[in-house]
Amino acid sequence: MLILGIDPGTRILGYSLLQTDGPTPTIVAMDVLYLRLIPDFKERILQIHNSTSRLMDSFHPDFLAIEAPFFGKNVQSMLKLGRAQGVAIAAALAHSIPYEEYEPSLIKQTVTGNGNASKEQVADLLRSILHFDTHPHYLDATDALAVAYTAHMQLSNPLADLRAQLAPKKKQHKPAKKQWADFVNQNPDIVK
Repeated sequence: MLILGIDPGTRILGYSLLQTDGPTPTIVAMDVLYLRLIPDFKERILQIHNSTSRLMDSFHPDFLAIEAPFFGKNVQSMLKLGRAQGVAIAAALAHSIPYEEYEPSLIKQTVTGNGNASKEQVADLLRSILHFDTHPHYLDATDALAVAYTAHMQLSNPLADLRAQLAPKKKQHKPAKKQWADFVNQNPDIVK
């Protein structure tokens, strides 16, 4: 399986391609899409779509793994990040590529064993797990690799499906219709 990992961003978007056939995954590509020099936000979004589509056309990945948006203090940044993520997902859907979103804490937990690890810790551990010497100029590239690696671990773990099946199901409560008669019956001392 070839997994395309994306760390979405509107200034720098990290991407990686991880081939997961065999005992140890192999890095096919890892880089960033540098968008800071594009002043118009709409043009950045278009560039994300076009570049992601080109990656999909060139490499034909089997799966897209993308980092889920995190909730920060700056709402505008969150909205922009969500747009970048949505455009990448739309490109995958247009190419009939299934996708999954992974929470940042799960990604860090999968790679380092610590859901609060730093970007540097994630990059260092990936370097030792996947045996690559290059030190990417931007940590967004190794973040994208971490997303792809997390997808590999989740997809290749037979216990992941079992855990999901055994996890307690959340009960869905339907809101009860409140009737005036019910209120009166339940509160005879209040209503006269």
